[in-house]
Amino acid sequence: MSAPKDMPATLRLSADVGGTFTDIVLEEGPTRWTTKVLTTPAAPEEGVLNGIQKIMGISGRSLPQVDAFVHGTTLATNAIIERRGAKTALIGTDGFRDILEIGTESRYDQYELALERPAPLVARPLRMTVRGRMDARGRELMPLDEAQLLEIAAELTAKGIESVAIALLHSFINPAHERRAAEILKSAAPGLHLSLSCEVCPEIREYERTSTTVANAYVQPLMDGYLARMETRLDELGFRGILSLITSGGGLTSVATARAFPVRLVESGPAGGAVFASQIAAKLGEKQVIAFDMGGTTAKVSLIENYESESSRIFEVDRAARFLKGSGLPLRIPVIEMVEIGAGGGSLAHVDALKRVTVGPESASSVPGPACYGSGGTRPAVTDADVALGLINPEGFAGGSMTLRADLSKAALSEHVGDKIGLGPEMSAYAVYEMVCENMASAARSHTVERGVVASAHTMIATGGAAPLHAARVAEKIGAPRVIIPANAGVGSAVGFLAAPVSYEIVRSNYMRLDSFDAAVATRMLDEMSAEIRAWVEPAAHGVPIQESRIAFMRYVGQGHEIPVVLPLRALGAEDIAEMRRTYEETYEALFNRSIPQAAIEIMAWSVACTTPPELPATIAPIAPSGRTPSGESVTIFDGRAEAPVQILRYARTDLIPGDSVPGPALIVEAETTTFVTGAFDARIDAAGSIVMDRKENAA
Repeated sequence: MSAPKDMPATLRLSADVGGTFTDIVLEEGPTRWTTKVLTTPAAPEEGVLNGIQKIMGISGRSLPQVDAFVHGTTLATNAIIERRGAKTALIGTDGFRDILEIGTESRYDQYELALERPAPLVARPLRMTVRGRMDARGRELMPLDEAQLLEIAAELTAKGIESVAIALLHSFINPAHERRAAEILKSAAPGLHLSLSCEVCPEIREYERTSTTVANAYVQPLMDGYLARMETRLDELGFRGILSLITSGGGLTSVATARAFPVRLVESGPAGGAVFASQIAAKLGEKQVIAFDMGGTTAKVSLIENYESESSRIFEVDRAARFLKGSGLPLRIPVIEMVEIGAGGGSLAHVDALKRVTVGPESASSVPGPACYGSGGTRPAVTDADVALGLINPEGFAGGSMTLRADLSKAALSEHVGDKIGLGPEMSAYAVYEMVCENMASAARSHTVERGVVASAHTMIATGGAAPLHAARVAEKIGAPRVIIPANAGVGSAVGFLAAPVSYEIVRSNYMRLDSFDAAVATRMLDEMSAEIRAWVEPAAHGVPIQESRIAFMRYVGQGHEIPVVLPLRALGAEDIAEMRRTYEETYEALFNRSIPQAAIEIMAWSVACTTPPELPATIAPIAPSGRTPSGESVTIFDGRAEAPVQILRYARTDLIPGDSVPGPALIVEAETTTFVTGAFDARIDAAGSIVMDRKENAA
């Protein structure tokens, strides 16, 4: 966003810490600088600081000049998936020790006899219970046993516990027992990190609330330490601007909030990619979009309708079955709706017991990295397949900061793939390439079918360092007619961070039925939630007006899931009951083609969200063809379908101007990534500098 003419342009910085690369973006008005550096898993802040030093050298600016720094990371997600979090304990209500394993008692695959589930983040020996009980209305049935809590505190200390999740029954209605338990533990064991379910997830549904609180406790020491070190180092280097974190819902939050509730950050990197894709969709007038983000470790697919990403109140991490809901650990947080799979540039390939080529979810990460990095990795990754096929120029990888070893890629592919199924290194590379593209196409098909939309009616917008190499082939598989690779796609999430609004949402449970609706209680609760959010959102917004929305999550009495109903931004009264019923029934009928006249309706939860207005760019006009023929160099790639090398042209993106056309197949190379235009597409450069690939009329 450009500064007004009477004001100097602000200098804004963003960093996206991924599993393999850390992307850095610096903006000053319309000018943008970007770079990539390898992530440093042992101390992620070092990779960020290395990237900042590099970008400042490129731009000629210095960190003390930066006004705002927006940060996003997948560290929390990776810690959960790889089980690298803190040694965590859970304290629950007596009799509810095994809620994490009992769950909802549902089966994600009804007929699978050997059903697998992800292991709980807290093993049974570290799940403890305390006597004391609240009922479903928040009335104390049994006082909290404080003497027992002191015994538990001593046991936690003896076992070397770092973090504790406290999730007591019905605390979303009355948190008194949880807060008292926290006071006792802080006094008896002051070094513990504490996560209270009444603060992390004050909502009904015991299993989801406990799972979310445990996940928060599991990653809190890691994220708290990381962000504390980051703040200290930035302060030492002279940074005096505002540091913000992007949440899984695509909004900015404070460092203090991120340190207290790091579970809100589990999808912060992918959320930035979705924000970036929404911006591009608005600029190009694409109202139906599949956002495809493929980085070094994972690939993400989300839907954008009318320039807005779909949102959800629950997200699953570490799924045991790739596309089956219920097979992962549920996190009840505001999140951009997406499906995520272990399919990135660093995803490792192997041959399974059935002689099938499989890819992911295990990743080479940045250390040791794919075999071609020459850093000790010996197993082939997707990047090795791309190198062996000739799609990546080994001399110009990651902006020229690395030189890749094609010989190491081919050797790894032969040893771990080709020799086991009788293929040469190039055909092995093609098998890996096809398999990872099919995995991502399957994710896109699954996600669109679940949403009741047709993938072939959507344009694909691809972001992330690895996406442009694979997007056209994925689009072929799902039937998408157009693929857009925006400028700076290779660092798309970091660019999206700088367009994210300052926002936050709170959801709380307070059960009411419409036939006994207490307007005064509902209004008081909603006003308290609003004040809590605005206390930090308004200072962070720097005078920008705040938009607020209020929602009641309603259902017919006894049903399993709720429908959101928007509430007026004022005190509620008895006169609102009829309108709430009417709105609910209209929405229900639109979803299920019927309503249930006169049926009792209940409100299970309430939401308040405050945000600065999202700023979408104006749609640009189409541009006429340039009429010139761009020059490219001839290079050799391996065509797996023909099982032979072929000659194609490779272009430098910086040499292409708006209006230029590039027939496929071709490669378009830039500092952050490479775009592969397959033979099914022709490419053109639009007025925004995006590569737009349109499917050829005769393409299969």
